[in-house]
Amino acid sequence: QVQLVESGGGLVQPGGSLRLSCGVSGRTSSSYAMGWFRQAPGKAREFVAAISWNADSTPYADSVKGRFTISRDIAKNTVYLQMNSLKPWDTAVYYCAFSYSAWALSAQSHYTYWGQGTQVTVSS
Repeated sequence: QVQLVESGGGLVQPGGSLRLSCGVSGRTSSSYAMGWFRQAPGKAREFVAAISWNADSTPYADSVKGRFTISRDIAKNTVYLQMNSLKPWDTAVYYCAFSYSAWALSAQSHYTYWGQGTQVTVSS
């Protein structure tokens, strides 16, 4: 089993920034990929960003390219999502996800474990 705990969500004004964190614990492998997804009210969950085991691959959804940055601290078993220039349509519950594969992919089926989610609300 792998446990994921997200933090860092909240209410922010348009144009503001937030940094989400996802702590990973449990039966992880020596090389694993992580992803961030989000689900807005009434919409399906969608891919946001992913990071490979060695951080050399970091794909992003087109809607967040240039504004969001995914990173990881292997020593701390933590993955981050830095979100800048936030827009109202970024409002959603954000989930981190764990994959035993080393590769950063956008497909939800690639990921085995999911966090409980953290709410991000962008509003004035």
